[in-house]
Parts: sequence; structure tokens; C-alpha cells
Amino acid sequence: MSKSSLLYCLFLGVLISSCSNTRFLPEGELLYTGASIKVEGKEATSKQKKELKNQLKELVRPKPNATILGLRPKLYIYNIAGTPKKDKGFRHWLKNKVGEAPVYFSKVDLEYNKSVLQNFTENSGYFNARTSADSTRRGKKASAEYLVKPAKRYTIKDVKFPTDSSVIGKAIRNTGRRSLLKKDQPYNLEIIKQERIRIDGRLKEKGYYYFNPDYIIVQVDSTVADHKVDLIVKVKDQTPELAETPYKINKIVVYPNYSIGIDSLKDNSKSIKKYKDLTIVDSTNMFKPYVFERALNFNKNDFYNRTDHNLTLNRLVNLGTFKFVKNQFMVSDTTGNYLDAIYFLTPLPKKSLRLELLAKTNSANYTGTELNLNWSNRNAIGGAELLTISTFAGVEVQVAGQNNGFNVYRFGGEANLIWPRLVAPFKLHSATGFVPKTKFTLGYEYQNRTKLYSLQTFKGSFGYLWKENERKEHLLNVTEITFASPQNVTQLYKDQILINESLGKVIEKQLIFGPTYSYTYTNTAQKRKKNTFYYKGTVDLAGNIAGLVTGANIKKGDTINIFKVPFSQFIKIENDFRHYYKLGRDSQLASRLIVGAGYAFGNSREMPFIKQFFIGGTNSLRAFRARSVGPGTFDGAATNTSTFLPDQSGDIKLEFNTEYRAKIYGLVKGALFLDAGNIWLLNEDPEKPGAKFSKKFMSELAIGAGAGLRFDFSFLILRTDFAFPIRKPYLSEGNRWVLDKVDFGSGSWRKENLIFNLAIGYPF
Repeated sequence: MSKSSLLYCLFLGVLISSCSNTRFLPEGELLYTGASIKVEGKEATSKQKKELKNQLKELVRPKPNATILGLRPKLYIYNIAGTPKKDKGFRHWLKNKVGEAPVYFSKVDLEYNKSVLQNFTENSGYFNARTSADSTRRGKKASAEYLVKPAKRYTIKDVKFPTDSSVIGKAIRNTGRRSLLKKDQPYNLEIIKQERIRIDGRLKEKGYYYFNPDYIIVQVDSTVADHKVDLIVKVKDQTPELAETPYKINKIVVYPNYSIGIDSLKDNSKSIKKYKDLTIVDSTNMFKPYVFERALNFNKNDFYNRTDHNLTLNRLVNLGTFKFVKNQFMVSDTTGNYLDAIYFLTPLPKKSLRLELLAKTNSANYTGTELNLNWSNRNAIGGAELLTISTFAGVEVQVAGQNNGFNVYRFGGEANLIWPRLVAPFKLHSATGFVPKTKFTLGYEYQNRTKLYSLQTFKGSFGYLWKENERKEHLLNVTEITFASPQNVTQLYKDQILINESLGKVIEKQLIFGPTYSYTYTNTAQKRKKNTFYYKGTVDLAGNIAGLVTGANIKKGDTINIFKVPFSQFIKIENDFRHYYKLGRDSQLASRLIVGAGYAFGNSREMPFIKQFFIGGTNSLRAFRARSVGPGTFDGAATNTSTFLPDQSGDIKLEFNTEYRAKIYGLVKGALFLDAGNIWLLNEDPEKPGAKFSKKFMSELAIGAGAGLRFDFSFLILRTDFAFPIRKPYLSEGNRWVLDKVDFGSGSWRKENLIFNLAIGYPF
């Protein structure tokens, strides 16, 4: 039998099997195949009828079984899976996850659907519409038919807000400028409901704490003109006086050490402290009063404002010091219309100790473990400051890298002190619900690369973190200092430096200091959006002020040293843009674009090695070994005869990745991916021909493709990727595309080209 005949028979078998779904139906049941909706009549325009039909389609229930080319394969799978003996296993998964239970016509309520369509049509302005319902049976299948005949649509002639002189009437009238109800727009009940919510929201900003949308009624007058209505906005007569009264803030009381089940609300003279407009009730004096003065957006005699209400709660939560935050507004016992604002705060344990065992990978294909010991103090000096001191030790082994056998052993520590405010010579105030933070960091790391060298790194930084909202975040380090000093350089590594002088850059002493800034935007937390984005832009300005003040110019021999080490002077900019396109519930297309460049000047001839760009590896170009690509068309492997290959670095980076991700079974997910990119130098390097950036850069891109599995254990994601190059930039022009040379059956090809990556987490 030919291949085409086999495919035809297979398709015919599926068709016959899918059509036999009705043989599984219980006695007396019919398979529901869906509903058709017709919108007819001369009084509605073609556009209106088309729009109404599309809206009505979404309202009919139930939905029939899913079809593909008229077939119902998911229903067939459900039927042939039978009745599993257990609530787990392959058959249960096949029936309930892959398959789909039949939808019976007996579950269709024609009269209910008819009334839903009728109500929606009239609520959309088509008053006096007529709706009918019927059904059709064909064998063991049945469908529903609905006919809607809308009358001419009513539009809004005028919107009238309260004209009386009452306080509440005037307040509602003042909200009319931004009304959702517009003249000449179609009548729509849903928009009227939204208008009531909008008015309530505006009143909540003006002190009307006890008001709610149910106190507003919108009357419809359809006698004003032909197919026109006046909408009359009123306050219901039954509205209580509390709701019609704007309130100001009187007392602001804070219980910062509140515990459920303990009499922590008991007031005595020793536990009460007055601070500006605040009354703080806490016998332990756990927090300094200014913590709450900065977090609370209310002041005495301010009108109640819902924005300030929510802002205050958000800021208290974002202090990171309290386990529970709740508040209460009560009518004050003072004369006038006043509310007392009371905040109940339950603190987290002040000190904590945590031991962590981590599995980790990095862009250089190193995989290993790390043991962390972290000590935290959530109120270090009484102002809700967070002090963390951590120590770590770990080992990393390079998997499928170019330097197998050169393991890395690391240990060190870091101390961070975070103030929940902006510490500056002048007063700064944030109007967002996210508490701005000041962060001071000191760190030390000792790294031993076996058989090569050791490296000591000291780090320190002082900067600010703040958020505009849940999507936009800023990080400004006023200064960030890095001092790297090599030790124990082996003779093996020294011999390699004689062969490849660029290896000497790795063990040069480095002193890097200066401001850094990064901006992050992301809406990936919005799970319902089909398109989500992530962007991070960073700017690193090292040694620029010092270079300007000292007049450093390495080209003229005017190199300035600090502690006998020349400080680095450069500008580095990097942009990381990611896009996630949701294809279905369990699949998506993820893409990333990285563009970066660095320029050294003044006191530096070139960028420090640790600040340069690298490409290739588990989180980069997965078809190439870690940090082995480039720069440009330079081939580091071809120029090095030893077993040790140096990491290739550059001043410019361009990288693009795209990956199709889909769920396969249970915790197993799969991916197909394509990676492209390269790095380049800004200046010529005689030791690296072809490394300089030029207008031919697009023809010098490395490209790889591959597939992989992701095992999602919820607490970690284990990733395995197999990738192979389809374009090698270091080959001669005209021979760089190697897609035609791909041969999975060849052992020598697999050994040279097939790269296995083992990593933790997604690459982006």
C-alpha cells in the first residue's frame, strides 16, 4: 500500500470513528450539536444586526462539544477511554484531560436561552424586540435555533443629573463632566450600571464613605421623542443620611502590635503615644512613630478619600514587616461629620534564620549546588528596616561546556540594609502604594577555579528602589563599587596567557565604581492577556566623574591609579525586551531581543572583562558552547590548541531568541526554539581577526535550533535542551549556512554539533 493510500485510510478511519460518537449515547439522549442564531427585521441596520448576533452567540448555554473540521475527536477519546477504575493513571488522564464529556440536548433549556436573548436585546436599546426558539432533530443529534427580531434602537436624547441644592445632589452633578452616558449614543443597560459605579467612585474621593452604587437610580423617559430616551440620574429616596454625608478624618489610631485572641487593644497611659496627627497604642514601643507617619496618607481634617485609603493599606503591606494589615473607619464621637481611622497591624517575627540548599545554573553552562544561611532582622533600628546577613558556599561543574574539568568552588557573604524610605539630604515623598526603598550592600566572594586561578571580589553599593505601579520599577545605585583581585594563578594558566594574551585580562586587578540605573516594565502577571511584555533597560556609568575631575587619558599616558589599581571608565547600555504570546491554555510563543553596547574611554583602553558581553550557553545561544561565540567571525577554538578555551567577550551584543512552549503530559512540557546572535569588538584586535563590528554584522550572526523538555516540579523547573547550529559565523562567507549538513545519524556530526544543555528554570 502506498503512503498516500495509508494516510487516506487513516483519515477515513478517524472520520468513521468520530461519526460513531452517537453509539455511545445513553438510551433516550440526543447529542447536542449547537445553536444557530438569526437576527432579522427591517428596523435594525445590517451593521447592528451583525453586531447583535455576535454578542448573542456568547450568551447561549450550554456550549456544544468542540469540533475540528466537523469532527469531534475529543468526544471520541472520552468515549473510547471507557470507565477508569481509579481517579488517576493514563486512562483517567486520557478521558478527563484529553477527552471531553458529551453535551446532551436534555441539558438545553430553550425557554431560558430565549429569555436571556430577549433581555440582552432590550437592554441594548432594542425595545419591543421579539424572540422565538425551536429545535431540530436529525437521528441521534439535535440542535437549537433562535430567531431575534429587534425593533428600532433607542438612543440617548439627554442625560439629566440632580438639580436640587442638596450636598449629595451637587456632588453627583459635579461628576457629570466625565459621564459614560453620552447624547446620541445607543441606550445600554450595562453602561448605565458602569455609570453608577463611576459616580460612586467619584463620591468616594470626596468623603462619602458610606455611599454605594445601589443608592443611585437612573430613570428612563421614553416619551421625549421618537425612539429617543432621557436618562435621569437620581439619588434614591430610601438612601440613609450616613450615605449622603461627606466625612472628614478625626482620630488616626494605630495598633502596631495587634494580636488576634490577645487583649492588645487595651489602652493605658503608658501605651499611648501622640505623634503629629497619629495616636499610636503600643506598650513595647516596637516602631518609631515616623514609620506610620510616612505610610499613612491621611491627615486630620482631610476628607475621606478612597485613593488614600487603598494607598495607605498598600504601603503598610509593602513595608514587609507586618503579617496582617486591616483597618476600620468609625463615626467619631466628636461634633460634626468625622470618621476615626483605626489600623490593626500584626508584625511578623522580628528575627528569622533560614537555611537553603539551592540547585543553580548560569550562562556559562555551569550547574551545581549552593548552601545559603540567611539571618534577617525586620526592624533593625526601629524604623521597619530590613537587615539581612547571608553566607554561602557552593560548587559548580560545567556541563557540556568548553572547559570540562575546571570546576568552580565559591564561598562568601553579603550584608544588606534596606530602609523603607528614601534616605537623602532632602525630603522625598512617593505618591504610589509601593514603599520606596534605600538599599546599602556590602559583599565578599572568594572563587576558586580549579587548575587555573582564584579570584577575590569585594562589592558595595548604595542606591534607591521605587515603583511607579505594579508594572514599572526603577533602581538607581548612586554608587556601585567592585574590586576584583586574582590569587594563586597556576602555571597552566600562565602558559595559556603566553599563547592567548586575552586570557590575561581575566586576572587583571579591577576597580570599578560609579552610578548604575535600570528601568523595568512588565505586565506578565496579567494572566488573562494574550500578549504580555517584559522590558529591562540598564545604564552603567563607571568612573566618569572621577575621570573628568582627574583628567585621566590613557591614550596620552595619563592613567590614574587608586590603591595602585587603575580605575575603569566606560559607558555601558543594555536592553532586554521579551514578548509572550498565549496560543492556548497550555501553550505560548516566547521571544526575546537583547541589544547592548559598551564604550571605554578616559582612564580605560577597553571595557573590563567582567563588564563585557558574552554569548552562547544554556540561557543564550543553546546550539553553541557557553561563551564560545564570536566576537564577530573570530573562531576562538581554531586559534587555541589546548584543552582550555577562553571565554570570548565583546563590546557589542545582539541576540534574538524565540521558543514555542506547550504542555505534553502532567508536569512535562516541551519546547521548540531558535536562537540567533553574536558579539563584536568596537576596535580592531590583531589577535582576533574579524572581531570588529561592521556594517556586515547581520551576515555574521550565529544561528541555532533545537528542542527540549521542561519538568515543572512547582518548586523548581528542570530544563533539558538539545540544540545544533544551522549557521556558523566563523566559517568563510558563502559557507556559513550548515543546515544542509545536519545529519543526526552521523556520530561524528553529533559529537561536533549536538549540544546538550541541563539547566534550572526557563531561559527567559
